[in-house]
Amino acid sequence: MPPKRRAERREKITSPRPPVTGQSGPRSGSRDRGNGPSARGLEPETLTDVSRTTGRNVTQSASSLRRSSVFLLLVGLLLGVSTLEAQQFTPFERDQRTQGGQASEESDVFLGALQAISQHALTSHADSVLWEMAIAGLIRELDDPYATVLTPDEVAAFEEESTGNYAGIGVQITELNEQVTITAVFRGTPAEGAGLLVGDRIVGVDEETDRSWTVQDASNRIRGERGTSVRVVVERDGINQPIAFEIERDQVHIPAVTAEKIFEGFDYVHLDRVARNSAAEVDSVLSGLGDSPGLILDLRQNPGGYLDESLRLADLFLERGDPLVRTRSRTPGRSNGLSEETAYSRVTPRIPDVPIIVLVDRFSASASEIIAGALQDHDRAVVLGERTFGKGTVQSVVPLPGGRLIRLTSGEWFTPQGRSLNRPRDREGRVIEPDSVPEFTSRSGRRLLGGGGVFPDLEIAADTFSSEEQRFLTAVAEAEIPLMLRLQEAAFDVAQGARESEVIPDEFPAQRLEDLKAALISEGLPEETITAGVTGYLRYRLEDFLYERLERDDLSIEVKARRDPVLSAAVEFLRSARTQADLFAEVERAGGVGGPAQQASHRER
Repeated sequence: MPPKRRAERREKITSPRPPVTGQSGPRSGSRDRGNGPSARGLEPETLTDVSRTTGRNVTQSASSLRRSSVFLLLVGLLLGVSTLEAQQFTPFERDQRTQGGQASEESDVFLGALQAISQHALTSHADSVLWEMAIAGLIRELDDPYATVLTPDEVAAFEEESTGNYAGIGVQITELNEQVTITAVFRGTPAEGAGLLVGDRIVGVDEETDRSWTVQDASNRIRGERGTSVRVVVERDGINQPIAFEIERDQVHIPAVTAEKIFEGFDYVHLDRVARNSAAEVDSVLSGLGDSPGLILDLRQNPGGYLDESLRLADLFLERGDPLVRTRSRTPGRSNGLSEETAYSRVTPRIPDVPIIVLVDRFSASASEIIAGALQDHDRAVVLGERTFGKGTVQSVVPLPGGRLIRLTSGEWFTPQGRSLNRPRDREGRVIEPDSVPEFTSRSGRRLLGGGGVFPDLEIAADTFSSEEQRFLTAVAEAEIPLMLRLQEAAFDVAQGARESEVIPDEFPAQRLEDLKAALISEGLPEETITAGVTGYLRYRLEDFLYERLERDDLSIEVKARRDPVLSAAVEFLRSARTQADLFAEVERAGGVGGPAQQASHRER
């Protein structure tokens, strides 16, 4: 079976990604997450770790670029500095290197200033707060938007989100009809082995029973340490009494890859994040393609992940010996001097003759930009969509006492052809646009644009709401109607019926759609806002949710393509091209591949 889409809800609660304008993209609007310790939806961070045992920065050599799992591009968390208690951290006590006593004298001044503030300042602060303020001031003066101090919990949340691994039972849960309901049971998990089913309503966990729980309430109770047991009580249709399941928690892995055959047999691979084992998952998909007419690699809303994993992913498509990424980083322990390294492909390409299109948007960042940039530089893929985020710097993570880490920008990376994809930003994260855009050429001589982020070979704007859809959604908000929840409930009911009849409907039933519209009006929605165009939008969302509930991602992706101009354009290009050269020619005829019109439009921004 191909890897499946990650859960909307599971025992791990995550926060939403930044919303894309409109409803474009195979992932847009497809999940309902709660709030929690997530890296999603914030500016991506590219980090390299520093050895906890030796203190050596792992950006020492090209081989370490390829091998080390500590090259973690931790995704998307912009957190405040965390409290660092004074008794856990004594400045300079581990390293008293001095230059004629200067460092020692300056450290004495620093500690003396802290002591004076602690004893004499009108506003009194605990010592731990003063240490926190001091560290915050140091980081602020670096003028580094990615520098921060992470607590142990924040580091754990980073790693969990990046790997897709968590300790739980393996279910997806959503609030439907005011009850926490299981909407997916993942294969090979404790939940499947215990006999939990889609549609079961959770009414108790361990000794607690409460039908008014939120999804996060239930999630917090279900999750726990691996190897421990949890008692889950559910109500099931057709059974009068609640059913109790004793389940042992285990490690659950949520794949980062969705892979499906769509339309005329085109292969569609969506990479949710560059997580551990993502390359192996994609490799498994590529090995089974056979004579594929074309591959669409969707990197939209992919905030990054592991650097070494991104190199393995690029490896799958490029020739042995091709450069993948170049890095220039600070040499640890030296006040000046930068080291430059290049990582190279080490394997033969899996699908050398299959035409490839890569989809990107403004939320594609870090590790996903490494993949897109490498394939574009080597003329191995056409890139469609929007200019990417532009996260081209590297952050080193250095251990501090108390299990904390400090994150600092220590280097930058470049595409194989030398493009720096970093978009400079000010302290508030606002992009600083240059006066001009530098030009580069691909290996075969195609024009490429630099200046930050990956510029697509053909820019295609994401879907936007029509004016009547905007009026409808405004009215929904004013009436305080939970529209997405109502749509999911309706789709879930139809999906349950389809499972029982073992017949997948070709479209959402017309009568059920009319029933939903009547229900929305009864909740206070003005009837005149539900126009023919809005009805089409509702049908689109309902069919999307329906096929996701039925675990038919292929049908869900085809439904999304109706309102996804980037995906639909990719399909049309593949329909008219047999080779990669054909694809470049088709895109150039459409005004892409760095043509004058595209170049001018970017410079005007």
